[in-house]
Amino acid sequence: MATTKKKLPVYVSLEEAAEILSVSTKTVRRRISDGTIPAYHCGRRPIRIRLEDLEGALRRIPAIDW
Repeated sequence: MATTKKKLPVYVSLEEAAEILSVSTKTVRRRISDGTIPAYHCGRRPIRIRLEDLEGALRRIPAIDW
């Protein structure tokens, strides 16, 4: 009998999220505060951010004719 495993979301720390986005942790905290990046924590554990939420926070800049 074949069973399929559910793919679990990948969570990163505040510092890892900042490194992934090439910004400071302060910037990530501001984006969490303004609701751009959803963040989670369980009890007193450190803040965690889903990797796919980081990808969703990025916006494409439209091409501009210079």
